[in-house]
Amino acid sequence: MTDAISPLSPTPSSSNSVVANSPARVLIASLIGTTIEFFDFYVYATAAVIVFPKLFFPASDPTSATLQSFATFSIAFFARPIGAMIFGHFGDRVGRKATLVAALMTMGLSTVVIGMLPTYESIGVLAPILLALCRLGQGLGLGGEWGGAVLLATENAPEGKRSWYAMFPQLGAPIGFIFSAGLFLILRESMADADFLNYGWRVPFLISIVLVAVGLYVRLKITETPEFQRAIEKEERVSVPIAVIFRSHLRSLILGTIIAVATFVLFYLMTAFTLSWGTRPPGTGPLPAGLGYSQGQFLVVQLVGVVFFGLMIPVSGLLSDRYSRKLVLILTTIGIFIFGLFYASLLTAGLAGAFACSIIGLALMGFTYGPIGAALAAPFPTTVRYTGASMTFNLAGIVGASLAPYIATSLATTYGLVYVGYYLAGAALLSLIGILLSGNDEV
Repeated sequence: MTDAISPLSPTPSSSNSVVANSPARVLIASLIGTTIEFFDFYVYATAAVIVFPKLFFPASDPTSATLQSFATFSIAFFARPIGAMIFGHFGDRVGRKATLVAALMTMGLSTVVIGMLPTYESIGVLAPILLALCRLGQGLGLGGEWGGAVLLATENAPEGKRSWYAMFPQLGAPIGFIFSAGLFLILRESMADADFLNYGWRVPFLISIVLVAVGLYVRLKITETPEFQRAIEKEERVSVPIAVIFRSHLRSLILGTIIAVATFVLFYLMTAFTLSWGTRPPGTGPLPAGLGYSQGQFLVVQLVGVVFFGLMIPVSGLLSDRYSRKLVLILTTIGIFIFGLFYASLLTAGLAGAFACSIIGLALMGFTYGPIGAALAAPFPTTVRYTGASMTFNLAGIVGASLAPYIATSLATTYGLVYVGYYLAGAALLSLIGILLSGNDEV
């Protein structure tokens, strides 16, 4: 694999473009895009819990409505590998910059349209169908965004700082979540329930158009990455990157998917499912269930946890460069396994326990999420790296995240909350096996 070069070290015939990509510009461009993308994604995740079951999936049984809402939530994860293949193809053939701009527009416009959709009361079954189509657009866009943002950072990274640079786009996840959850919290606390359900919930979706405009402005200011520019000069680009991935890098694709499973299960249990269960009235299922907190209370619990998520990402990036990504991932995955065994007892131990559960779980998320970007990109050469990293990340999303809230809700309702923790522990064990099977040069 071609070694990364400093953004200040000119290549033979592209010195101007390399110099133009200053470290600050590269890191801001990679961060702002993923912040917007994840803001859009989490706005949907929050609405899927507190809004959509009532407005798009009316049913006499609240559990059924929630499960239907989570089903549309999962659509994006199945769309993401398709987005990874489409945007990855053009990212490896045309360039990182143009592809990142297209991915941002696809995600952002899909989010804005959700904010303008009529509800089930207005147009009947067509409402959830349109919602599902918009969710599909979100998935396609995010499928192309993440890999490009990570490569924008890592392919401009100085020697020995790949994990540090790669963690900047990862910071978009907690920042985007804080923005989305904070905005929903403000709206819930400042509006009557009727007003919120009538029009207030639309505000976070419509605001996305402003964020997309800012993101496009920043993205259009960057130039191509040094490594991809060098691939152009050496005429190394391949015609069909996905075919090369399956022919020559299938092992890396499979192992990377397994390695990232625990990351996805952990995050979507700690956000979408935990918010749903925490705000669900007790005794609404076959077994005593739900913690009965208000939406405002539990959004605060999650926001505190996400702060620790954000703080641990740079810490894990520094540790990964100083020691190794593999060691950090091994220790963190063991921590996730142990946390899974105590998840239920923490979450049900009153408000203090809910805070502890959120802080510990999301801090572990920061430790695994920080190095995962560089780890998933490392095994693939420059010519297919956009496609390879994107496909790995998004296939892990299907396995680990697409049905996580749905599976967890079913397990908790049928068998009890403790089985949700076992589910997380099992995912951690699977990822640990993947990490141990990989070589040092594969993470």
